[in-house]
Amino acid sequence: MKKMVLSMVVENTSGVLSRVAGLFSRRGYNIDSLTVGVTENPKLSRMTVVAKGDSGILEQIRNQLNKLEDVKEIEELVPEHSVCRELVLVRVGADNANRKEVMALTDIFRARIVDVASDSVLIELTGNQAKIDAFIKLLGDFKVLEFVRTGITGLNRGAGAEDDYENTTHSGEV
Repeated sequence: MKKMVLSMVVENTSGVLSRVAGLFSRRGYNIDSLTVGVTENPKLSRMTVVAKGDSGILEQIRNQLNKLEDVKEIEELVPEHSVCRELVLVRVGADNANRKEVMALTDIFRARIVDVASDSVLIELTGNQAKIDAFIKLLGDFKVLEFVRTGITGLNRGAGAEDDYENTTHSGEV
């Protein structure tokens, strides 16, 4: 099974998210990750969708998304030509006995402690999925009280990405 990361520019109107999610659910496809936010143009939003499947299914997903009226542009974010990141917030149980160990692990991963309580710390980490996964795995030695991940978001890299039209589909004017 392959993973596909799509970055889509969509109209910033009500119902767009529902139509995109509905396309997946009607066909029985799962969305592994979904992030949405307004762009520099308040009339447009950027949606990053991650899905898994065989080549045929992934191509069908891309083609069906391209048919949606609200979708203005679709780009596949391939690892060699893009930057993808994720944010995680983790509340870890930390008392006087283990607080220094938690802080040392936080430093190693270039994470930040954004809140401190008498019995816990709240850690913020941004990075690629592998970095986030490694950090969470190493936190297994501590008591993880709660955590949340944002899902992947990303953009294609500069000059090389502009020349890579085989990974870009334009369905309308932006």
